Amino acid sequence: MIHWLRDESEPLPDTRWALPPGSEAPGLLAAGGELSPARLAEAYTKGVFPWYSVGQPVLWWSPDPRMVLWTNEFKLSRSLRKTIAKFTRSPGCEVRIDSACEQVIAACAASPREGQDGTWIVPEMVAAYSRWHAQGAVHSVETWIDGELAGGLYGVGIGRMFFGESMFSRRTDASKIALAALVCFCREHGIDLIDCQQRTGHLSAMGGRELPRNVFEAAISHRVQAGPVTTWNYHQRLWARLASLSTDVEVPPDEGRP
Repeated sequence: MIHWLRDESEPLPDTRWALPPGSEAPGLLAAGGELSPARLAEAYTKGVFPWYSVGQPVLWWSPDPRMVLWTNEFKLSRSLRKTIAKFTRSPGCEVRIDSACEQVIAACAASPREGQDGTWIVPEMVAAYSRWHAQGAVHSVETWIDGELAGGLYGVGIGRMFFGESMFSRRTDASKIALAALVCFCREHGIDLIDCQQRTGHLSAMGGRELPRNVFEAAISHRVQAGPVTTWNYHQRLWARLASLSTDVEVPPDEGRP
């Protein structure tokens, strides 16, 4: 039976109560409640996240296993390394952080997600994460080309942990450039683990792997309690953080207009 949250003061249940693998909704932990910053902060520090569709109550998830990306395991394909090198040399191409977070969230909401029909970023979630961004918890990494937002991603930063939410591309490989920039930023600021929630082929090809839920929760427990990153800016010099990463197999390009 799924636990129903009746009011904001009621804590989320223990994640061991989430529906198990093989059930109709593996990882579903609870339903109901609101997407307030306080509830979201409680959820993420426990490794729980909201995910639901229009017409449904808020659904809270804690999947087992959990997809993650260790920043020192990020796999950079030969073609992406060349793309980034060209990007960094080209006038009008830059990475920004938090310059258009609400636009990024809206663009992610309008983009299809691998293995899903429609969007899971419903209007209530757009509003909630935009409010949380205003409080400093939600961040976007953005790829800009000739003054246009070409792609990017957004997620939640708590302590020395980054919880990835979604990404989008309007130009080929624009979201992968943003992900590579996020890896560089995280490595610079002592964030060694990025939560990716659920497995996708693209993330697996770029170094993501699954962890048992109990291992994931143990890994984030002290990271979310660490001192937070105080300045979210991207500097060109951070691209040097890619130098120590291995070049791996080719990854299919993002879909996007040329």
